[in-house]
Amino acid sequence: MIQNLKAHLVAHKKCIGIGLLVFFLFFHAAFVKPPLAFPTGGLVFIEEGMTVSEAAQLLEQEKIIRSSAFFSFLIKTFGDGGGVRSGTYGFEKPLFVYGVADRLTQGDFGASLIRVTIPEGATVREMGLLYEKAIPGFDREKFIALAKPHEGYLFPDTYLFAPGTIPETVINVMQKTFDERISDIQEDIDTFGEPLEDIVIMASLLEREARQFETKQTVSGILWKRIEIGMPLQVDAVFGYILDTETFSPTFDQLEIDSPYNTYTNRGLPPGPIANPGIESLLAAVTPKSSPYLYYLTGADGQMYYGRTFEEHVANRRFLR
Repeated sequence: MIQNLKAHLVAHKKCIGIGLLVFFLFFHAAFVKPPLAFPTGGLVFIEEGMTVSEAAQLLEQEKIIRSSAFFSFLIKTFGDGGGVRSGTYGFEKPLFVYGVADRLTQGDFGASLIRVTIPEGATVREMGLLYEKAIPGFDREKFIALAKPHEGYLFPDTYLFAPGTIPETVINVMQKTFDERISDIQEDIDTFGEPLEDIVIMASLLEREARQFETKQTVSGILWKRIEIGMPLQVDAVFGYILDTETFSPTFDQLEIDSPYNTYTNRGLPPGPIANPGIESLLAAVTPKSSPYLYYLTGADGQMYYGRTFEEHVANRRFLR
């Protein structure tokens, strides 16, 4: 009988051991291991002020972790109380959830991330050249083809990307940044009352036509006024976009180019943005400064000269020399 009891206890311990092993394997697979679809080489952007729960949901959505609830539990239980640090995180290889939690609490963004600065007013073509130069193996032609329909809505900024980042990821990141930054001036946009599409187009013209914010506001007032009275915008900057060059000084023959973007032969705004404007140009587009002027030009000294009449504008041409 004693031998039977011993055998029963041994079998019971084995069952418990097997049960614990099964539970451990299940727990490890369900909560700890990286997802099978882990985006190797991908990026995740943790916004400033994002809570642990919000960050966890984003990480689960992006297939970085399996369980947002377990991730939140780890941070809140074993973290230092500082939550997660905002920034761009690159993941070159799959990590267990503990590794992901450690990196986000320490602000370990990834040592091999590549910094790319996109200047305000850059076109999709110019962006493609910058990304190709910075990111080894980047497919510039594919980027240009995919990004072209989003001209104007790819926010110029300094970005961090992992080696091997594909054009689709870059476009997605830049669009998200545009959405985030445009929300900062949403109240001004709503007050101004024009469609966002028109505002972005106008901002792209201002980005190429003026430098200082106050100057952009004055030019914005002039261009909106021209639209109101039915006068052609006559913006030289569009010719750089039409001809795919850096020149903004068209010849007399080029002023007659048959293009919907030609603001000399067509009235109103061009059919789309000619560049990707920064936040100052977007804000200037919706906060135009009223003035008595109808004409402007940039002199050889870099200063802007305004004219009330065409005669005054012609007289200001002396500053071009």
